[in-house]
Amino acid sequence: MSDFEVLDRVLTARRSCRGFLPEPVPRDVVERVLAAAQHTASWCNTQPWQVHIVSGEAKKALSTAAVENVIATFGQPAPSDFAFPAAYTGVYDERRKEVGWQLYDAVGVVRGDREASAMQMLRNFEFFGAPHVAIITTDADLGVYGAIDCGLYVNSFMLAAEALGIGTCAQAAMGQVAPAIRAQLDLSDDRLVVCGIAFGHPDPEHPTAQFRSHRAAVSNAVAFVD
Repeated sequence: MSDFEVLDRVLTARRSCRGFLPEPVPRDVVERVLAAAQHTASWCNTQPWQVHIVSGEAKKALSTAAVENVIATFGQPAPSDFAFPAAYTGVYDERRKEVGWQLYDAVGVVRGDREASAMQMLRNFEFFGAPHVAIITTDADLGVYGAIDCGLYVNSFMLAAEALGIGTCAQAAMGQVAPAIRAQLDLSDDRLVVCGIAFGHPDPEHPTAQFRSHRAAVSNAVAFVD
């Protein structure tokens, strides 16, 4: 199999995993993922990402603090370090709703059941039961380009994990609880929370493993200008 075929297979196989087995990922496997992701390209080679791998009791404490933060700020603007989208319109709204209902259908949340949808939302802050979560931060002085570089790092991390049979889910929701994360991890004010990555051994029998989100055709995203 050629290098391209291997990469294409990993890109195609990767999905957002929302159901994990409880067994932790061995440290040497986590370190292999991190070593591969460290080769990520960045603007001027700044490499702005800092990564906290949170597991065990520390993960439980972080989850508790995150849920408390969500409840305390319910109905208020999210206290995130980066502004969330002002609105989802047009095709972006359509795609967001489509994958949302795919998830709800998989776990049995029916339209109009606000209590069930709220409980499913809180699963974000329990990291979907994953044994680990990677918290990704950037330096405040690097602004949006630091966040873009961290986005590249997140993709590298997830692809490396996929190649080793580890499931991942990138979680922008962690930005909603930046104050809780900052307090739990003792982050300085110059570190901005970009996102989290829940990861662990995927549970192939979990209901959420039974659907895949769709991708737009290349022609919908690319224009050739000659």
